[in-house]
Amino acid sequence: MERNQLERRISVASKKEPADTVIKNGKIIDVFNGEIMQGDIAIVDGYFAGIGEYEGKNNIDVNGQYVCPAFIDGHVHIESSTVTAKEFAKVSLLHGVTSVIADPHEIANVSGAAGIQYMLDSTENLPFDFYFMLPSCVPATAFEHAGAILLAEDLKPFYQHPRVLGLAEVMNFPAVLNAEKDMLNKLIDSKSAGKRIDGHAAGLKADDLNVYMSAGIRTDHESTTAAEAKERLRKGMYLMIRQGTVAKDLHQLLPVVNDRNSRRCLFVTDDKHLDDLVHEGSIDHNVRLAIAAGLSPFTAIQMASINTAECFGLETKGAIAPGYKADFILFDNMETIQVTDVFKDGLAVVKKGELLKDEQWNQEPSILESIKDSVRFHELEEDSFQILLEETKANIIEIIPNSLVTIHQMEQVDTCELGLFRPSIAADQLILSVIERHHMTGSIGLGIVKGLGLKSGAIATTIAHDSHNLIIAGTNNHDMVAAANAIKEIKGGMVVVNQGEVIASLELSIGGLMSDRPYLEVYNKLNEINLALKILGANDHFNPFLTLSFLSLPVIPELKLTDQGLFQVSTFKHIKIDA
Repeated sequence: MERNQLERRISVASKKEPADTVIKNGKIIDVFNGEIMQGDIAIVDGYFAGIGEYEGKNNIDVNGQYVCPAFIDGHVHIESSTVTAKEFAKVSLLHGVTSVIADPHEIANVSGAAGIQYMLDSTENLPFDFYFMLPSCVPATAFEHAGAILLAEDLKPFYQHPRVLGLAEVMNFPAVLNAEKDMLNKLIDSKSAGKRIDGHAAGLKADDLNVYMSAGIRTDHESTTAAEAKERLRKGMYLMIRQGTVAKDLHQLLPVVNDRNSRRCLFVTDDKHLDDLVHEGSIDHNVRLAIAAGLSPFTAIQMASINTAECFGLETKGAIAPGYKADFILFDNMETIQVTDVFKDGLAVVKKGELLKDEQWNQEPSILESIKDSVRFHELEEDSFQILLEETKANIIEIIPNSLVTIHQMEQVDTCELGLFRPSIAADQLILSVIERHHMTGSIGLGIVKGLGLKSGAIATTIAHDSHNLIIAGTNNHDMVAAANAIKEIKGGMVVVNQGEVIASLELSIGGLMSDRPYLEVYNKLNEINLALKILGANDHFNPFLTLSFLSLPVIPELKLTDQGLFQVSTFKHIKIDA
């Protein structure tokens, strides 16, 4: 802080000079005591300077509305929204979120350090605060081909960036457990720089959490049961309660939250599709769900603001109090929390539900050609998707709706006289394929998936966590080839194919993950895709594309598929399709 700024803030706080802006007649939400305050709110140079009786150059009468700290998303992958950070910020602001702690893990798996730099560059000078945690596991495991490898030495320079807060979700537990050299270097570098370390403790037991906490890992967003959540709180971790598009854990975890531990709990979205962000919202949706489930509105708001700020050491965020950033929202009803107005650094950015125009939205960062030309694989034929079985019983990936976790099933399957697997619409047994798309290795993993419910056609996407190879699910080989060809033509994205024809698609030319188009255009394209999925008869109890994108993630139990084959998470090794 510059000396003159500090002098001016003190001068306004002591009423020696008028504030830039004063908010009057608001019901101020006090996140420290869990109660409502009354008073004028003085703002100067984008900070709160005092609460009491103040006059300003600009007085805003909010007519009895609630004045609440703006919301903070404690863990999110911007890339999962399929739009650029700038467009993501626009949607988030409409829902009262002015800050996020993002993990650019997805684009880093495609483009390495260049992808991280792109995300930092593309988030400069916006009326929105993007903080970043550095991807800790690129690739996530050694059992797949990613677009890049990031070692500790590749990440270390980024700690000098003021918006880099630490090391992102450490998901390679064996590397921590075995004290592997590069993983130790990553942990040490983060701590030496005075930064935080996020966890990814999917399926880890109490003894495993001892290892994570001893390594300096302090958060986890992978709890799916109340028992898991309680154990993480017992061990001293911050509990991140996730409600995204696929993983919806809030209702299972909320019973753990009480008056004694709530300040160690915060809300995250992790991965959320653009259409859900537009319809449901972001962290505001988590807050509404929690209140509807019986949580105190004050507690829910704490978990969406001050708790997250304190977890990540953001000392001037998360509260309506002197010395804090003037990031706040207005709403009429504390039970429903429908955001009407949003202020960032003391300036209105959303008014009556409409985003205000700002020249800052016009900036377009340059994108390296390597990031825009990231989809490379050999031509595929129908034979590429043939699964040869020695037995008629097979290991099958079964989807659990709205969960990242899958079930490992063993079922009878149909085969032809040559021993080739025949997809069954009746049994909901479809072909699943993951194709390496970064280095032209020709590596193709094949498996069988149950639960998508397709009655015809194929769907394909280059969003395939975490290495983001091309993943295709289909009822027949012909449509799967057509889907692969369509993906190559648009340089990455999402396609729906039926009877050899592309009936809907979304071009994601930035790393095969994000569109360079305005969010409303992308939103309309996603609606077209959702209509096309209905033509295929896809299961409508969850988002088929986002679910598909996690079927290749080999760090979430129990059975997944990488470009190197079927992967069993509990044993951390590949297995045969034959049972």
